[in-house]
Amino acid sequence: MSYEWKFNKRPYSDEEAKTLLKDVISPETSDWHYNTHHKGYVTFLNNIEKELESADRSKANGNYSQIGELKRRLTWNHGGTVLHDIYWEVLGGDGDINKGPEIKAAIEKEFGSFENWKADFKAAAFSAKLSGWGVLVYDMLYSGRLLNVLVDEHHYGAIWGGIPLIPCDVFEHAYYHKDGPGRAKYIDNFLNNLNWGRINDRFVKFVK
Repeated sequence: MSYEWKFNKRPYSDEEAKTLLKDVISPETSDWHYNTHHKGYVTFLNNIEKELESADRSKANGNYSQIGELKRRLTWNHGGTVLHDIYWEVLGGDGDINKGPEIKAAIEKEFGSFENWKADFKAAAFSAKLSGWGVLVYDMLYSGRLLNVLVDEHHYGAIWGGIPLIPCDVFEHAYYHKDGPGRAKYIDNFLNNLNWGRINDRFVKFVK
């Protein structure tokens, strides 16, 4: 029997999301993005798991094979699922970093100030291709540092052993309904809506 990937709940209801996230995304996007796009990644993870059970490994090659495409799309949909889980988790706050004392201290130690971190994070997110992410990660396996990384699609540029702490989705479907091509405005609104209490809990759980 194939493994079943779960579609995780957000820390607020769909109706609450329309109000909590209204300064970041439109009420319609708060629904579509979660219940269509995000859910779709989980649906296809489960479809891929089922197809992997019967895929012919003997036909694998570097040009094209069913097993190769299934493996490739497993990675893509897995990345999309994980990043979206955390995206919803970190939103719905008032942007006050003082509500996250441990992560605030770590950011100030690494970047010199909260404002320096914001400028670097925004630049990373703004520089992603038309589909991508800006992500604050903890580089657990190598440097032990906090890093802002640019990720195209869901995985190109991701760091092995990097624990995502704050992912900002800059796929155009995330913001076009409200802000059109205004990606910079959307990123600013995203930062101002962060729930630093939940971010701090994540930091303490995985880093401290």
